[in-house]
Amino acid sequence: MLKIRFLVLASAAFLVGCARPHTASVALRPVDEVDRVGDEIMVAGQLFHTGTPVVLWSDPGGFNAYTIDGMPDGTVRAPDADDRVFGVRHADGSSLERLSTETDWTLPDLQQQVDQFVLHYDAAGTSRRCFEILHQVRGLSVHFLLDLDGTIYQTLDVQERAWHSTKANDRSIGIEIANIGAYPPKDSSELDRWYTNDQFERAIRIPAGEGSESDVPSQFVARPARSEPIVGRIQGQWLKMYDLTNEQYESLIHLTATLCRLFPALTCDYPRNPDGSLIDVALSDDAFDQYQGIIGHFHVQQNKVDPGPAFNWERVVQGARSLQSERHARVSTRPGRSTGSRGRGGGDIDASHREDD
Repeated sequence: MLKIRFLVLASAAFLVGCARPHTASVALRPVDEVDRVGDEIMVAGQLFHTGTPVVLWSDPGGFNAYTIDGMPDGTVRAPDADDRVFGVRHADGSSLERLSTETDWTLPDLQQQVDQFVLHYDAAGTSRRCFEILHQVRGLSVHFLLDLDGTIYQTLDVQERAWHSTKANDRSIGIEIANIGAYPPKDSSELDRWYTNDQFERAIRIPAGEGSESDVPSQFVARPARSEPIVGRIQGQWLKMYDLTNEQYESLIHLTATLCRLFPALTCDYPRNPDGSLIDVALSDDAFDQYQGIIGHFHVQQNKVDPGPAFNWERVVQGARSLQSERHARVSTRPGRSTGSRGRGGGDIDASHREDD
């Protein structure tokens, strides 16, 4: 296994016997080196433990946005500048202006820049299908994908400017969550194709020819956290949607807690009305400019509705806050820059235009 020299924030140990393991919190202690355990994300060349399964772009089975083909079974080819599906963050503030023309950020630099975590559903149903469409068809990118079984795929170092959410790209981290999406209540045909009842309860059934090549283990049965579809209003329109899986929520909670600890300006909360309820429309320009925290794609753009009415904001925020208080994360630093197979040089995926600026 790969040895990593690192600076430690906290230590954790994997629970034994779980299909999708998460880590348990233990006390802080200094560590000189550690084997990779498969829960690390890459931020400005450093590896940070999350406590939930993560596949990096350079790992076997990873999705690599630094290459043209990018798929786990594709030919790896570094793209020319015009073929890239990501860019360099446009630095905010005179102290960071030099980084607008460079590709390497330090963690302290990035901590001054990143203050939003944008949540999307992918409208593709599986992370593999999402990456195919996002990367190979639409020429877009996102930092993380979250599959039905809770596996997180990181496609780019967080330092990169992924093309996923227009005006939020320079200051945000993005994640596409595997979910077929939200639809008008009278038009449930797509939901009927993806959801069925088995002998136990509601289950997700990947239609033949649409993401059937999923990387989710065949023995895993994906089920929405709530069996019945949720009807709610986003951007003034009523929509019907099934919830995420419990496995997705648990992994998203771990990732959110890690990111909120890494980035001091990233508040572990979502946009709220004065009464504490979720703001369910796009933020005004002024409110968006001032907002720092977890945010939906629909908060950024008026023509978006993801992550949809079924998304349980309070579950994610409260879960992440609980993990933050336990101080479970660890940080590891590789000697030198870990580019892996990277080449040097969303929005939800049902739209047809690029959203890189």
